[in-house]
Amino acid sequence: MNLELFKLRELPFRLSPDPQFLYLSKAHARAKAYMESTVWFADGFVVITGEIGCGKTTLIETFLQELQNDVVVAQINQTQVSSLEFLQSVLVQFGYKPFKMKKAELLATLNDYLVEQYNAGRKLVLIIDEAQNLTQTVLEEVRLLSGIETPKEKVLRIILAGQPELNDKLDAPELEQLAQRVRLRFHLPALTSIEMRAYILHRLEVAGSQGREIFAGDTFELIFRYTGGVPRLTNTLCDTAMLAAANKNHDTVTRDDVTAAIDELQWQEYSSRTGTRLLRLRGDAAPGHSGESRARPDNGADAPLARILLAAGGRTVGERALYPGRLIIGRTSANDLQIESRFVSRHHCQIVTTAHNCVIEDLNSTNGIFMRSKRVRFHNLNDGDVVMIGQHELLYIDERAQHRAQGEAHSASPASGDHPVGGGN
Repeated sequence: MNLELFKLRELPFRLSPDPQFLYLSKAHARAKAYMESTVWFADGFVVITGEIGCGKTTLIETFLQELQNDVVVAQINQTQVSSLEFLQSVLVQFGYKPFKMKKAELLATLNDYLVEQYNAGRKLVLIIDEAQNLTQTVLEEVRLLSGIETPKEKVLRIILAGQPELNDKLDAPELEQLAQRVRLRFHLPALTSIEMRAYILHRLEVAGSQGREIFAGDTFELIFRYTGGVPRLTNTLCDTAMLAAANKNHDTVTRDDVTAAIDELQWQEYSSRTGTRLLRLRGDAAPGHSGESRARPDNGADAPLARILLAAGGRTVGERALYPGRLIIGRTSANDLQIESRFVSRHHCQIVTTAHNCVIEDLNSTNGIFMRSKRVRFHNLNDGDVVMIGQHELLYIDERAQHRAQGEAHSASPASGDHPVGGGN
């Protein structure tokens, strides 16, 4: 996107959870206050739930940024783990290398560390994001960790954040003891239409709009109709609409630009979907061969416009088909394509696919993305391009030309069941 055209300092609608762009609706402010209360009260869990893209991760990042130096935090984002792997992950966050420890040793080491830090006057917080993926066995380990205490109070404060299924898990009879320890439980809703407008204007102001009108007044109702006030969907649609305006060299996004963006993304109105998750930025994952996971669009289209192959050490370790929309690449399981590597940021980069092209964009990652040994911020992908992400390679394969050739061949072939003159017996 041409930032100079809109006179902005930075992109206003990135999907990465940047705390400076946080818009505190009443619900977001309340959820943040609940998280902050864990620092002062160590008598139970705080549970924050919300639909995909409602801002839970951004709230967590903001909460972490504002903590005092006497607070020690373990943040767990990879939650599809066994109970042993979970305990190891917690100790890794506290600076240990526990991979050869047996479970009894893990528990003893963790208990000793927590009590030692508590006695030194430090507050200890465990934050588990994507907690809906935790098994009942791991949730039971979480409950047992919450039981570590001194004669005065509990030692470990715990925040569980996740999608609404987390509430269903906590309400299961098998986890009644854990549910009884939940002190505060709050569901983060989508933004109202008024809040969504304020959210968009807030992000533009942070990016440097200085009060200038960048989105025309009649665009907000249309944006809300297609996003339902979900922040992540709002970011996606606004960013794509700004690209549409920039392609026409316009410095104001009009209703026509929003409509063009909706067509590019192939979205339906938010209220027309069954449930709040039928439209996802990540498609339904279906495992295939060689670690392949194919994203399928909701509109039923079968032929991808392109695909990417992920390789490490000369070996293909993953594949993704690309359809119109966004694909987010990063270290945690919350991404569409996860790369578990210390050289990859939480949300490292994104690929935006339209009917005509694919663009890869760095999301302010620590180690960046590289094309031919040169670090780039944006790159318009061409067939055969190889992008370096940490120690991994991403090979881009454009299939649009192949689809066009197949279509031309099909249209040129005789109709089904026809025979040349004089043919047959």
